[in-house]
Amino acid sequence: MKGAEAVIEALKKEGVKHIFGITGGAIMPVYDALHDEKKLTHILTRHEQCAAHAAEGYARSSGKVAVCMTTSGPGATNLITGLADAYIDSVPLVAFTGQVPTHLIGGDAFQEADIIGMTMPITKYNFQIKDPKNIGKIIKSAFKIAVSGRPGPVIIDLPKDVQLKEEKINFPDKVEIQGFKPKLEGHPVQIKKAANILLNAQYPLILVGGGVTISNSSEELKQIAELVGAPVITTLMGKGAFPETHPLCLGMVGMHGKKIANWALTQADVLIAIGTRFSDRITGSLDDFAKDTKVVHIDIDPAEIGKNVKVDLPIVGDAKLILRVLLKVLLKMTKKKNTAWSKRVKELKQICDCDLNIKGSPIDPRTIIHEVQKFLKDDDIIVTGVGRHQMFAAHYFKRNKPRTFITSGGLGTMGFGLPAAVGAKVACPNVEVIDYDGDGSFQMTGKELATCKDNGIKVIPVITHDKWLGMVQQWTRLFLKERYSQVYLGDIPDFVKYAEAFKLEGMKVKKPSDISEALKIAKKSDEAFVIDIDVNPDIDILPMMPSGGSLSQFFGPCIKKSLFDQIKPVRK
Repeated sequence: MKGAEAVIEALKKEGVKHIFGITGGAIMPVYDALHDEKKLTHILTRHEQCAAHAAEGYARSSGKVAVCMTTSGPGATNLITGLADAYIDSVPLVAFTGQVPTHLIGGDAFQEADIIGMTMPITKYNFQIKDPKNIGKIIKSAFKIAVSGRPGPVIIDLPKDVQLKEEKINFPDKVEIQGFKPKLEGHPVQIKKAANILLNAQYPLILVGGGVTISNSSEELKQIAELVGAPVITTLMGKGAFPETHPLCLGMVGMHGKKIANWALTQADVLIAIGTRFSDRITGSLDDFAKDTKVVHIDIDPAEIGKNVKVDLPIVGDAKLILRVLLKVLLKMTKKKNTAWSKRVKELKQICDCDLNIKGSPIDPRTIIHEVQKFLKDDDIIVTGVGRHQMFAAHYFKRNKPRTFITSGGLGTMGFGLPAAVGAKVACPNVEVIDYDGDGSFQMTGKELATCKDNGIKVIPVITHDKWLGMVQQWTRLFLKERYSQVYLGDIPDFVKYAEAFKLEGMKVKKPSDISEALKIAKKSDEAFVIDIDVNPDIDILPMMPSGGSLSQFFGPCIKKSLFDQIKPVRK
């Protein structure tokens, strides 16, 4: 068969159902092979970056490897932002890029780009196929690399002549990749030490990162937390991995975290960190972070352990396998206990909880979240753009299941929301998918409403329209004496008319009382429905740790601040 036909056959053998992408000259043979294919659905996005983000949304909501595809040159380079986003957030995807014929590579041919060289720092591995005989083996290897160990993106570059050449192709059932053997089983001695440390702690705390969601270990985590009475805090990527309505859950930690979560971290004598890379947004100043706390770090990537934070006990391996063994060890060593520490933290959590149902116009962003939260079911998915609205969403939405809160974490990519929501909806068609977005972020990729219309993909963009690049506005107000430089977006566009340009419907909301009605109308709609909400631009997401500050430093209070500040530290 032709190389292009072999690509399609290999994808089917991997169980792929959907591809996100845009065709072009150098990838046309593969698209020609797709023409009569019945088992694969291709979704034509309006930008290659959006194809990558859609694949991210698909992978993160389903837990499966997702696929995106573009042509050479600018088609390939437009993928780079999405690949970098997937790489830092550990999202498994395989990206196919067309390439000029092999005899033209290196000669600056039309639409040639060295995508292999460009993406080496932001992918797990790159392949450029020179011989069609290797297509089956390479695609099988790419899928294995993308999902094994710490997940991430892999690129396969396809020169046009390789796609056109006919060869006898072998499709192996298994592949061995030299030098690629991720460690999955945690060391039993280290796990037993972790159990002892946890049981002997007076003030234990569990920090949950995205690795808990990726490894599907939420249930084991919940049982361990309940068994030892340890409060749980999460990173942005770990949101939803532990039920946020659970009495032991203190919410997100870090720069925009809950005050109770940050306070608990400063008081803990033992921190069990699972599947997190200890980013600067979590730790603040490393000199002050967990300096009197014993840290146990569980992660599948050994490069992350000790990279940012000094670790007292490292355990390398898959979080689910490690937590499963840790739970068995703990069950043999102790009965369920309800410590004074967990009771104390629960009391403080009540003091620090904030009211969301805030009246008045312009609308407070927290009021929107209050209404959307009532609208959501446990299995529904919130996807966000990036900016101030994202931090409001992370701080105040309560998600009880993993893979129901999807956002761009490490890279902070504006425009992520709508295309990622498209991918999530394709992967999970039976749930509502809301793109909770900002007006600045949405404008970057809003053209994907055309993808929604043409493919019958129903998502609900809820756009907080405050006319500013909100997070930059907040930072400028707090740190640059309100010297706003190129931060104001103005009144355009009218997002309802924007939706109408794509033959979709929408609703403008100016009063808090209309939010619920707009959500009801959107739910009844068979198509994507845009809700454009005028928001008070002067409401900052607080409390906020200043850049480079410590977890005990904040700008702005939380509700009931005076009560909270009367609480004395539990550790002297």
